[in-house]
Amino acid sequence: MKEFDVVVIGAGPAGYVAAIRAAQLGMQVACIESESYADPKGQVRLGGTCLNVGCIPSKALLQSSELYAQANHAFVMHGIGLDGIRMDVPTMLRRKDNIVTQLTNGIRSLFKKNKVTQLSGHGRFVGREGDRWIVEVHGKEGDELVAATHVVVATGSSARHLDGVPVDNRIVCDNIGALNFESVPQKLGIIGAGVIGLELGSVWKRLGAEVTILEAVPDFLAAADQAVAKEAWKVFTAGQGLNIQLGVKINSVVPSDSGVRIEYENVDASLVLEVDRLIVSVGRLANTAGLGADAVGLQLDDRGRVDVDEYCRTNLENVWAVGDVVRGPMLAHKGMEEGVMVAELIAGQAGHVNMDTIPWVIYTHPEIAWVGKTEQQLKNAGTEYKVGQIPFAANGRALGQGDTTGFVKLLACAQTDRILGMHVFGNNASELIAEAVVAMEFGASSEDIARICHAHPTLSEAVHEAALAIDKRALHF
Repeated sequence: MKEFDVVVIGAGPAGYVAAIRAAQLGMQVACIESESYADPKGQVRLGGTCLNVGCIPSKALLQSSELYAQANHAFVMHGIGLDGIRMDVPTMLRRKDNIVTQLTNGIRSLFKKNKVTQLSGHGRFVGREGDRWIVEVHGKEGDELVAATHVVVATGSSARHLDGVPVDNRIVCDNIGALNFESVPQKLGIIGAGVIGLELGSVWKRLGAEVTILEAVPDFLAAADQAVAKEAWKVFTAGQGLNIQLGVKINSVVPSDSGVRIEYENVDASLVLEVDRLIVSVGRLANTAGLGADAVGLQLDDRGRVDVDEYCRTNLENVWAVGDVVRGPMLAHKGMEEGVMVAELIAGQAGHVNMDTIPWVIYTHPEIAWVGKTEQQLKNAGTEYKVGQIPFAANGRALGQGDTTGFVKLLACAQTDRILGMHVFGNNASELIAEAVVAMEFGASSEDIARICHAHPTLSEAVHEAALAIDKRALHF
């Protein structure tokens, strides 16, 4: 039986980062990855949901569809005329697949570079012998037992499906099938107006689909700042033509070989939606089934996630859990930070993850990004605060790029001026939010950002102006 200092179960962002960091710190490390994803050669693909059927492929399709939309609608303002524009969907999908292959192979190379042993198969706890945990790897070539002083559970999450609605990823799809439509559906239905629903709805809408999104919650983007949600609603519906219906109750979903019939109701009436394809994006569930939690007494919470403390320790000695399988936002970058923290704690170093500075991003066009508190959260908590908000319409770089949609909104404590949150709706919001994350990690005030020189002309100047606006001294608005 092979023995390791650390065995990581799962090679998604949280798992592979934990494995690499532990190896960098001098430990003997193995990382187990199931055979859910395989390349054309039959090799197990590392990277989990994010790299294979999540973050990376969806962003590739978003970029392709955005370029197609710009060619059709935005190039003309620059004096660029094009005729006969068409989208070759198979070529778009091949590009997406090539990016996935490049990145997943990159992780395999990183494992070799850092001497991480890759084990292919399904990993589960079977018991303990002395001070070592015994983990079974069930693979195509048979079963193998490995022993480890520390085990890091990083098994990720899977798409939540609707009861009684079978997902075949052809007609009724979750995120996996929605990334692989062979052609643009004429009518596309989506259940769920969250991140996945909005992003994938945007992809296929840009390419010509008639998109209807049904959302159970009566508020649009309830987790975002209300000012952002209000502006995004106008842009996505009136501006881009997404048909988003809120406060919907789904009564039945009936698929056939040619499409799907959805019967639903809202506060006004009972309605029927008939579409060619349906995407179900109603959240994700932690992957703990088959982990062998019962065999060793690993404690799960009431939502089926591994129960951990702030340092990702479980109730079992030397067993840790990170990423989507534990509490907190199901975000790849959050899982990566947890993976680093756990590896460093195992090595006897200090480690932490600040949940208050985890950035959120929705890769629509324009993008939405935020970190820290929303204005409504501060109001509900009775926190006195100041606001600085600057539209991109006042930004020279945005004007030059031809898209001034959106704004930057900065929130600061009324007493200390410490930054409490930042919210961005606009181009490159995903990049701009990093400045606020850094500032908040260092306990910066809005005056600190206001007194930092920002390059001109850049979109980041809107952040600078928002900081100035907190004290009513914006210079360009």
